[in-house]
Amino acid sequence: MIDRTELWFIIIGLGIGSFALRFAFLGLVGDKPLPAWLQRHLRYTAVAVLPALIAPLIVFPAANDGEPEPIRLLTAAVTLGVAYFTRNALAAMVAGGAVLFGGIYWFG
Repeated sequence: MIDRTELWFIIIGLGIGSFALRFAFLGLVGDKPLPAWLQRHLRYTAVAVLPALIAPLIVFPAANDGEPEPIRLLTAAVTLGVAYFTRNALAAMVAGGAVLFGGIYWFG
């Protein structure tokens, strides 16, 4: 069990860190032009966040004590394949959902 004081220190520390990171770009850089190479890298940040959040849930699911499940791996592969070939995010989500729920229905 975590102590309340320690919890508040963590919350306040994360808040300060989050503010400092945003302030570095908005307050310090503000209206100054960013170099082209930095703009190019920042453009891909949002695209990299979602896979970073989803990958551990696919490879090491907590519901299965960290053991990979074939249905989750198949779902991820189908979703990625549909997204790659159709370039349609909605089609990829529907296909992934169909494979996941179909696999759970058929294989329990």
